[in-house]
Amino acid sequence: MSTLPREFYLNDTVTVARNLLGKKITRCIGRQKISGIIIETEAYRHRDDPASHAHSRITERNKAMFEEVGRAYVYFTYGMHYCFNVVARSPNFDAGAVLIRAIDPDEGIEIMEKNRKTKDTKRLANGPAKLAQAMQITKEQYGADLTKKGSLFISEGIERPKVIANSRVGIRKAVEKKWNFKIEI
Repeated sequence: MSTLPREFYLNDTVTVARNLLGKKITRCIGRQKISGIIIETEAYRHRDDPASHAHSRITERNKAMFEEVGRAYVYFTYGMHYCFNVVARSPNFDAGAVLIRAIDPDEGIEIMEKNRKTKDTKRLANGPAKLAQAMQITKEQYGADLTKKGSLFISEGIERPKVIANSRVGIRKAVEKKWNFKIEI
């Protein structure tokens, strides 16, 4: 299965967030492979999005959002969790990223269960922090090129069913934007 090309991510962040649904994330750790189908995403743009990390200025934390599309933006939150994003934006914006909120586990489920300390497959990766923990995504993957097969990449997946759009989760600004997207598998 081929990885998604860089051009896929060189589009409006909201469009990329929708189009990532049904795609497959793969994480390789040595000889172990962990993967899942993306079932929930959220778009975060630049100056038109006060909820975005990139809204005000470039910082050490958010600089990936301003750099090459198709790369990983991983950040640490609440002093205990990592969250995994994909840098994506049209040429009309200086920054943008798509938060990968949830996956449907596909390969390496036993590894995910060990990482998450649960056998409940429905709850293995049904939130951004759970997903990062299940797939062992940390700051080590910050800036990883997701368009090339390596330790972390995204490829074609399944044909997605109907997309459901909602308000983004856990934000206080720009709550009117329906930039959270889900599919049910």
